[in-house]
Amino acid sequence: MTPTYDCVIAGTCVLDIVCRPVDLNAPIGAGVLHVSEPLALSGGGVCTNAGVALARLGLRVGAVSAVGQDAWGALLRDIYRQEGVADFLRVHPADSTSTTVALVDPSGERSFLHYPGACSRMTAHDLLEHEDLWPHTRMLLLGYYSLLPELGPELPQALRRIRQAGCQVAFEDAGSGGALEPLTRILPEVDVYVPSYAEAQHQTGVHEPHGMLDAYRACGAQGLLGVKLGSRGVLLSPQPGEFVEIGVCDPPGEVVDTTGAGDCFYAGLLAGILKGLPLEQAGRLGAATAACCVTALGGYAGTRDYATTAQLARIA
Repeated sequence: MTPTYDCVIAGTCVLDIVCRPVDLNAPIGAGVLHVSEPLALSGGGVCTNAGVALARLGLRVGAVSAVGQDAWGALLRDIYRQEGVADFLRVHPADSTSTTVALVDPSGERSFLHYPGACSRMTAHDLLEHEDLWPHTRMLLLGYYSLLPELGPELPQALRRIRQAGCQVAFEDAGSGGALEPLTRILPEVDVYVPSYAEAQHQTGVHEPHGMLDAYRACGAQGLLGVKLGSRGVLLSPQPGEFVEIGVCDPPGEVVDTTGAGDCFYAGLLAGILKGLPLEQAGRLGAATAACCVTALGGYAGTRDYATTAQLARIA
């Protein structure tokens, strides 16, 4: 039977308020008026950034998360409806929708003011409440793990049940990435894990990318691993001892905002995998999706359709 969804994203679901330009090296000060460009409202978090990017690449996508009974949650639902992302958002009875103010400097670098909100209360049980969804889903992308403190010790068992239903699991971090110890129980239940260099360094204590991947293998990781290396590209490892280097892709326009680039790389990589592309081409599709992302304000506004992105990635 054809799966209903190619990818369901679960985890952080945020309403972003983007402010640009902001001098991130200068103090904000008290009683000072800072003039900016028009503020932009955008969805954020992995559910929105990766979800919209995947939908624009032509995949069937859903989002599992939680919002509050407020205007921010309604705006997120409108974004999902407009972008063709199926809405599995629970309304939390007491908490508000997660919100972030993204302060963006002229080069596209950013800093954040963040309220974790309803989505940060996600538990492993919330994933299993959608148990009828997983047999009809090809891939679950769960993120940002390190910002979801209530997932708890039951997460490995929940992921195991999801995989037993025939759904692969991809995992995404954020911030510092958290500690390595919980991952020793989680990574054996994960099919795709590609953290950033900073996250991997914090988790493993290793400074060299190949050594970081070795540390994850020592935790029992059997699937596709990688490390996002910023301007140096991405190092991927489909199995122990095998490595694929993915270079960066030139953006198809001015770099405006780097918010969401990591999520969009992940979206392009997973889209390539789910479309059956060889790993090197899937990685290039990820790099091209990230390159498109940075050309507009917000975590997904710059992403484009599959044909345009594949052409940028030089995929035949």
